[in-house]
Amino acid sequence: MTTYVLTVACQSTRGIVAAISGYLAEKGCNIVDSSQFDDLETGKFFMRVSFISEEGVSLAEIKQGFAPVAERFKMEAEIFHDGERTKTLLMVSRFGHCLNDLLYRWKIGALPIDIVGVVSNHFDYQKVVVNHDIPFHHIKVTKENKPKAEAQLNDLIESTGTELVVLARYMQVLSDDMCRKMSGKIINIHHSFLPSFKGANPYKQAYERGVKLIGATAHYVTADLDEGPIIEQDTVRITHAQSAEDYVSLGRDVESQVLARAIHAHIHHRTFINGNRTVVFPPSPGSYASERMG
Repeated sequence: MTTYVLTVACQSTRGIVAAISGYLAEKGCNIVDSSQFDDLETGKFFMRVSFISEEGVSLAEIKQGFAPVAERFKMEAEIFHDGERTKTLLMVSRFGHCLNDLLYRWKIGALPIDIVGVVSNHFDYQKVVVNHDIPFHHIKVTKENKPKAEAQLNDLIESTGTELVVLARYMQVLSDDMCRKMSGKIINIHHSFLPSFKGANPYKQAYERGVKLIGATAHYVTADLDEGPIIEQDTVRITHAQSAEDYVSLGRDVESQVLARAIHAHIHHRTFINGNRTVVFPPSPGSYASERMG
């Protein structure tokens, strides 16, 4: 039996759940997990359904038959093979903790993606990437060559069939055109101190101010720098006895964990962009262990 995932976003109205469950029953499918959310402020409805085709109905047939249901409710609907690996391009500059963490999770099977390559504007992690039998692409970025560098990146995304770009501490700003073109398909990670510190050496600034919480935020990239819809966040407590070096170490750990969880949510089709926010459904029981590994 094959398992599929259906995602739906539309204006909220009566009969949506009944129409979906009724259609799947007619096609010989059994729902194994379902999450839904009505946003009372925007009037939008979001739903994720995991189901099994007990009678061997193909994905193409299920999609074709569901089209009238989607049209009736003006849905943004997609149906996927559960477990289908997302083609992912990783990007990094000179801080490698997130990259190394993702490569390890991928290597042991805890991060079910297809890494089509790693892009960097430096050579620091070339050997690490190549040793994992993953293509490494150096794209130098300067003020003078930014359009050319981004054209190279665009060509790479198209030639590899990239479906998701992960900025694993990639320290270059992407253009507005790139952000629009890949809307909902680029995930970034950054620290989120309480209070916030910007500029050089944010961990040192936090230490000097006696910050008691270090956090990290993973979000979809938009033209507004570091202000895209948030997917995942977490914090770790700091005490007066810890040093500036401890701040950095703990910050790296929480950034790595938050980024991995955000990627999991995306590749398992649990995230929905809802204006400036996101709807993120929790892992289904069958996938919880693999999504929370590490």
